[in-house]
Amino acid sequence: MVDCIIVGGGLIGMLSARELKKHGLDVLVLEKGELGKESSWAGGGILSPLHPWRYSDKVNELASTGHKVYPQLAQELHQESGIDPEYLRSGLLVLGSQEQQLAIDWASRWSVNLSVIEGEAGLQQICPGLSGNYDTAFYLPEVAQMRNPRLVKSARGSLDTLGINYQEHAQVTSLLVENGKAKGVVVNGKERHAGNVLIAGGAWSAELLKPYQNVPDISPVKGQMILFKGSKNRLKRILLAENRYLIPRKDGRILCGSTLEHTGFEKQISEQVKAELTASAIDIFPELVDMEIEHHWAGLRPGSPNGDPYIGRQKEIEGLYINAGHYRNGVILGIGSAQRIAELIING
Repeated sequence: MVDCIIVGGGLIGMLSARELKKHGLDVLVLEKGELGKESSWAGGGILSPLHPWRYSDKVNELASTGHKVYPQLAQELHQESGIDPEYLRSGLLVLGSQEQQLAIDWASRWSVNLSVIEGEAGLQQICPGLSGNYDTAFYLPEVAQMRNPRLVKSARGSLDTLGINYQEHAQVTSLLVENGKAKGVVVNGKERHAGNVLIAGGAWSAELLKPYQNVPDISPVKGQMILFKGSKNRLKRILLAENRYLIPRKDGRILCGSTLEHTGFEKQISEQVKAELTASAIDIFPELVDMEIEHHWAGLRPGSPNGDPYIGRQKEIEGLYINAGHYRNGVILGIGSAQRIAELIING
């Protein structure tokens, strides 16, 4: 029997496992597919909520932890795994927003470096090649990014180095509950026992809890994205125009996302959406018109009301915890969530 079984081997599950291991707990991570290959792999990795002034204090508190911890965490993951998760402080330009006072007040409250840039000359100085469609923006120079596929590979390598056990292709079908206490799970038809169970299954988290009360309101929200094969330093800043963003990677590739589609647990991509994303990307950064689209994919975010994640004990069952529902912000909120749930589990 282990101290804690974590159901879900995405970034949230892996970071939670690392935190619990640091406190001396014996942990087993169970993943229905391959570690980190769902929304953790598919996302953009911006280390900031999009339009953070629209979010709750809960989200901003977790994001603040992420801003402080990720530079060191990226180094630790790189050292432990040998894989660079590509932490890069690109800066973020929020284009054409009409929420100037909201943004300024938010930045002041959370001690974030934000400036208002007006005029084409100022915008071009920060981001050469930006479309002339925009004449004002908010600039957050300290916003960084991680490259999701490398981040989850790095996290997996960290589990190996730290001796954290995990099992892939391990389908958890039900919980073992006796006298109101979680005793483990049924996985691939067999019982595995644990002192605690943590549900960190992303968009699938609520499915396992349906037989019980207080089921978290978590549902899949599909997002389609495309990747341009660019050259280094062509685009230097993360650009955000409402729900469309461009993210420049270290090797010159430029990611464009993303859609918000409530289509259940399906991840089909469509040529129509690809065309819409392409048009949006070129509208923001016209130089993309000559770049090849290298990849087009979709992922399922764990949607939750207002984007607030569920982090805590399931009230009905002792020893059962939840760390899920991070919606579009799993990376930036991930380490703060992992620290918080680890403290709750350790303190009972």
